[in-house]
Amino acid sequence: MTTGVWLVRPEAEALGVHLARALGADVVRPWLTDERPRAQFARAFHERRAWVLVMTTGIATRYLEGLPVDKRTDPAVVVLDEAARYAVSLLSGHEGGANALAYTVANATGATPVITTATEATKPLVLGIGCRKGVPADTIEEAVQLALGARDLREVREVGTIDLKAREPGLLDFCARHALPLRVYRAADLTARPWVTAPSAWVQRTTGAVGVCEPCALLGSPRARLITPKTTLNGVAVAVATDAWEAA
Repeated sequence: MTTGVWLVRPEAEALGVHLARALGADVVRPWLTDERPRAQFARAFHERRAWVLVMTTGIATRYLEGLPVDKRTDPAVVVLDEAARYAVSLLSGHEGGANALAYTVANATGATPVITTATEATKPLVLGIGCRKGVPADTIEEAVQLALGARDLREVREVGTIDLKAREPGLLDFCARHALPLRVYRAADLTARPWVTAPSAWVQRTTGAVGVCEPCALLGSPRARLITPKTTLNGVAVAVATDAWEAA
């Protein structure tokens, strides 16, 4: 069963095609048949392992009425607005993988992932990580532990990095090892928010941004406050931010 990208309007076609390519999914265009869209969706709902619904949350709620059965078997559902601003994990967040899918959709479109499950809500820390090419996961973990100090890795909500490192094997392995979602930012986003304590000429020449780890950590929450500035070890740079209401 593949992931389905459900559109409600032809105007979202370009976004739908882009998502389908990024996710290895296929696009569903309900206007191509005479059947009512909600009836089509009800019939198709359990035929996919995951859905990305390109629509408002209000329409999505009406589409889903009466369809969910069990969080262990229901498909993952992520809602994305047509402007690709927010990717909302709406159904089967943990068990069905909607939380992870929301990050994947966000990274593919530049949207902000919206995760509301309690497990994530209790984790106050965000890591920003930059690294040289080819750095292994163990080295990244050593640098992270150095930056965290006495804090626990289990307190980390997400990891942020620049798009140039989105497929860095060591970083992906580290995130998978600890079940941490990876959020990817474009260099332009980091440059527009130059929150760095020590700008690096090498980083700017290499990535186009004045810094990576600090702005990535701070962009992970609208209330973020830097608690560990850029800390480097063996080609890895890590910064740690926390929600502003957390104690220093």
